Amino acid sequence: MNQLDSKNDKVCRPHFALQRRHCIAVALTLAISGACTLTAAAEPGAKSGPVLVLGDSLSAEYGLTRGKGWVQLLQQRMNDEKIPRKVVNASISGETTAGGRARLASLLRQHEPGIVILELGGNDALRGLALQSTQQNLEVMIKAAKEAGAQVLLVGMQVPPNYGATYTEQFASMFKKVADAQKLPLVPFLLSGIGDAADAEQWFQSDRIHPNAQAQPQMLANVWPRLKPLLK
Repeated sequence: MNQLDSKNDKVCRPHFALQRRHCIAVALTLAISGACTLTAAAEPGAKSGPVLVLGDSLSAEYGLTRGKGWVQLLQQRMNDEKIPRKVVNASISGETTAGGRARLASLLRQHEPGIVILELGGNDALRGLALQSTQQNLEVMIKAAKEAGAQVLLVGMQVPPNYGATYTEQFASMFKKVADAQKLPLVPFLLSGIGDAADAEQWFQSDRIHPNAQAQPQMLANVWPRLKPLLK
């Protein structure tokens, strides 16, 4: 998500607060279903290399002071818990699943990660790309990461209700569908407690699109419980 998309970028808009009953229902559905998604410890033979984060502006510290984003907070959390792993942030504002798919092979060769966190898909929805294409790109990236010896954590996103109930639910459920099929741990909604909060306005930057610095710890809190078992 970049400024060029700001007019159409509604993934993070605070109008979630106005529609929060619907959003919360979707989030709770995902949270409940996500509980059935695997969160097992590291697979036998998995690499112990760095954690590679492949995402969009939500993970690329868009509009934030360097070091304040949730990915950097993840590195600090791992340091505090004496987990000897490096976090590599390969996120780019505006990135789509197609862009991530094109970049992943070289990133796997360069960094040899033990874990890959995929946080992509929101910009696909903003551009009106077919869900089938987004799903296929995610599946290809997951397969490539696994073949390179990495474990994968999939991070889900949601779109607001004005996209239509059918599309909203299909988009959200796509991440669980992929995670279940690929036997992956899933973060149901990266912005849980932020984009669907009653006081959503206070969690966003002045563009009313991107989460601000005070929202970043909550984003990490959404990721950490699903990531920690993979780090053992």
